[in-house]
Amino acid sequence: PAEERRALLEELPLDGPHRRAAPSYPNAGARLLDAVRDQGLPGVVAVRTGSRYPEGAGDDWREVRVDGASRRAAQRGTARREGYGRASLSNPDKVLYPATGTTKADVLGHYLAVAEAMVPHLDARPATLKRWPDGVEGSSFFEKNVARHAPDWLRTARVGTPGGRSESADFAVLADAEGLAWAANLAALELHVPQWRLGPRDGRHPPDRVVFDLDPGEGTTIVECCRVALWVRDLLDEHGLVAYPSTSGGKGMQLYLPARVTDPERTSEFAREVAERLAEEHRREVIAVMTRARRRGKVFVDWSQNNTAKTTIASYSLRGRERPTVATPVTWAEVEGCREPADLVFTLDDLPARLDTHGDLMHPLIDTEGFRLPRGGVIGRVPG
Repeated sequence: PAEERRALLEELPLDGPHRRAAPSYPNAGARLLDAVRDQGLPGVVAVRTGSRYPEGAGDDWREVRVDGASRRAAQRGTARREGYGRASLSNPDKVLYPATGTTKADVLGHYLAVAEAMVPHLDARPATLKRWPDGVEGSSFFEKNVARHAPDWLRTARVGTPGGRSESADFAVLADAEGLAWAANLAALELHVPQWRLGPRDGRHPPDRVVFDLDPGEGTTIVECCRVALWVRDLLDEHGLVAYPSTSGGKGMQLYLPARVTDPERTSEFAREVAERLAEEHRREVIAVMTRARRRGKVFVDWSQNNTAKTTIASYSLRGRERPTVATPVTWAEVEGCREPADLVFTLDDLPARLDTHGDLMHPLIDTEGFRLPRGGVIGRVPG
C-alpha cells in the first residue's frame, strides 16, 4: 500500500544532488493546489490512500494540473527574478523570442534547468557567445573577447585567434551555473565551443573529440541527415568506434566521437577520410566538399568543423531561431525512427522531461578516455 511504500522510501539515503524523494502532503487538497499555483508549477500527482502500485493505467494515480500553469511558468519561478548567485539578471521580462513570448527570465530558467548536464561540456573550453540583445527578431553578433564586461569571479582565458581582428582574445570559460546565468543576462542565446580543452594555465590540449557536422542542402532535411548519420555509425563500427548523435537545434545534426590524439590535425584528417569515403559510396546523397552549388539534394558531411580554430554549438544550447529550439542529444533509436523533421525538434519546454528520462546522452564524451583513431588511410579504403 502507498503508506508502506512511502515509509520504505523515506528510509533510503536519497536526499542528494541526483535523487531525492518527492515531498508528500497527505490530505492537503485545495491548499496544496493554491501553493503550487503561486509557485508557477504545472501540477501535482495524487495517489489514492491505501492503493497499491499500479501495473497499468487506473484511477488510483492521477495527474492534477493547475489551471493556467505551464512549464515556462515553472522555469520562471525557478529562475530568480534578480538572477542566480553572483550573476544578476536585468530586464527579466524582456521578450527575446516574440513568436513564443519567451523572456530573458525564461532563458535563464532553461540554462539553470540544464546546467548539471551542460556545464561538463563547457568547462575548460573557451566559449564564443552569440548574442541577441534585442531578441531574435533583431540583429545578433558573435563575441569572443569578453574582457570589457566579465566579472572578476568568471574564469576567462586568453586564447590565440589566428586570422581574427587581433592575435588573441579573452574568452569566457563557463564552468558552473553562475557562468550560464551571466551569459543569459547578456542575451547570449547560443554558446559555441571548440573540440579541445584548456589546461589549468590556459594552454591548449589536443582535441578530445571528433565532430561530424551534417548539414542538409537545399531540398533535404534532418530526415536525410539521420540516414547519413546511420551510415557514419556503421562505418565507425567497422573500426570499433562509437559516436553520439545530437540535433543542432537548427536544420542539421552532429555526431560526436570521443578521441585520443597527440597531433591536433589528426581529428580533422580522420573526419575528412570518413566524409570522403561516404561521398564515394553514396554519391547521390552525400557530399564532402563545401561548394554550396553542389549541395542541392545532398547532405554535406562537414569535416572542417574539427579545425582547431572552429567551434560547434554546445549541447543543450538554445538557438537564435524563431522558436527557442535547443541543440539536443538524441538516442540512436530516435535517429532510426525519424520520419518527419518535427520528430527531432526540441524546445526549452522539452528539455527538463528529456533529462529526467534519458539523463545526459552525451556523458560518455566526458567520462571515457577516448578512442585511438585508426591510422591514416584505413578509413578511406573500401572493404572488399
